[in-house]
Amino acid sequence: MKRRDFLIAGAVLGAAGLGLGGCSSYGGSAQESAGGEAGRRWGFVVDVEAFREEADLDAICDACHKAHNVPRIDNPKEEVKWIWGEPFEEAFAEYASEHMAADLKDAVVPVMCNHCEEPPCVRVCPTKATFKRADGIVEMDYHRCVGCRFCMAACPYGARSLNFSDPVDHLDEVNADYPARTRGVIEKCMMCADRIDKGLTPLCVEASNGTILFGDLNDPDSEVSRALEESFAVRRRTSLGTGPSVYYVIKGGGQRA
Repeated sequence: MKRRDFLIAGAVLGAAGLGLGGCSSYGGSAQESAGGEAGRRWGFVVDVEAFREEADLDAICDACHKAHNVPRIDNPKEEVKWIWGEPFEEAFAEYASEHMAADLKDAVVPVMCNHCEEPPCVRVCPTKATFKRADGIVEMDYHRCVGCRFCMAACPYGARSLNFSDPVDHLDEVNADYPARTRGVIEKCMMCADRIDKGLTPLCVEASNGTILFGDLNDPDSEVSRALEESFAVRRRTSLGTGPSVYYVIKGGGQRA
């Protein structure tokens, strides 16, 4: 039996005996962390009403996917995506109503991994392939991933994709500066942790022309904290207790609420 097959079999047996809640490789605490600067909590603030043109969203997705060797697969059952667009009323079904403002109803917003304070994906990963850094970023070690898909089942945001085939086969050009994954490995947005560690901003922010802000949510003087103080903002599926680190600002929301 190959090593990957052996690990997958062990993960499945562990799940059968313990349930998903017992699959955590370090005792079930999503607060365990590795890497990153303690005390920080990186996050995004997205201007919902800024994405008027499809090209605006495409530029952001293209910048992310090209740099991170995300394959373009047209089959929706096998597609891989780190950041993509969803209609507001689908991304925020809990806020949708019959009389929703037209500018919100027609808005398409960028969605990605929410880098949760309490990430369920970390709890269920049997191999520590998914872990939370000290600065709040939920990252992955591709070499540890065995493709068991527990994290995909646990994520309430649909932010993870499985490589059903070799992703390199679906790339026009491979970026040698970022590791390409292999068949059977899960992947997702890493919040450009490698760039953050170098003092740079995530690529989606850089390509957004100010429609996506990035910064330390724990710093009251950061750009993201100031933006949240000045505007009405929502997060996705907060009732689940995951604590998303991605906020969506709705201008004029105070009057609409």
